[in-house]
Amino acid sequence: MKISVASLALLGVLFSGCGGDSRVLRLATTTSTRDSGLLDVIHPTFEKEYGVRIDVIAVGTGQALKHGEAGDVDVVLVHARSAEEAFMQAGHGVRREDVMYNTFEVLGPPSDPAGIAGLDAVPALQKIAQGKHPFVSRGDKSGTHVKELELWEAAGGLSEWDGYSESGQGMGETLIVADQMHAYTLSDRGTYLAFKDKVDLAPLTKTSDELKNPYGVIVVNPDKSDRIQHDLADAYADFLVSPATQKVISEFQIGGETLFYPLHLPEQK
Repeated sequence: MKISVASLALLGVLFSGCGGDSRVLRLATTTSTRDSGLLDVIHPTFEKEYGVRIDVIAVGTGQALKHGEAGDVDVVLVHARSAEEAFMQAGHGVRREDVMYNTFEVLGPPSDPAGIAGLDAVPALQKIAQGKHPFVSRGDKSGTHVKELELWEAAGGLSEWDGYSESGQGMGETLIVADQMHAYTLSDRGTYLAFKDKVDLAPLTKTSDELKNPYGVIVVNPDKSDRIQHDLADAYADFLVSPATQKVISEFQIGGETLFYPLHLPEQK
């Protein structure tokens, strides 16, 4: 039997489609996990083990959850507990697991014109607002933006002033903007450490429980779309909370500083 060159080419295309990239896990996650570099460290292990490719959509938590609600992704990894719980209660997700946490930081110019160094976050924001010092908010309904609004609420409510602006960008871009404006901002510590050498901003306030920043993984309800690969999403959730991956998370550092603390290893503080 003779096979033409054209037929061989067609067979090559068909068989190439059956390779490792024939299945793709679609992950919507926050810009903080992407910008920190953590995903670049942990994803290759999962991709190799399952013979798949992970497509990462890095957006704010609010947008990531909208992707899940629409059935555009298989799994989400975000950090806004109240929004995650509402997502689950509405039936958009079928499984949620705590993965890790880091902290938020109120950053500002090292000269600290508002004089907030050493304060808790809430009185620090009050001084920034009272002095009408420049402050850059993400303004994008991300987990960080949600936390910022919670802190402003605790500080007596947000009354915007001329120096208050919204970047509408991810965390890394917001840090760059705040640096250029010599402004204060709220950032997750992971992204700050990843950008520490690119900006002249410093953590100024005390670390406290109110600045704790937990991350959760949610498997999207497969009823949302025929495209959802529930088995892969479930395996990815298992992977994130597995002892091996949790250990990698605990050891992930930038400049000798730990970025994230796993929630499935004993005695993590």
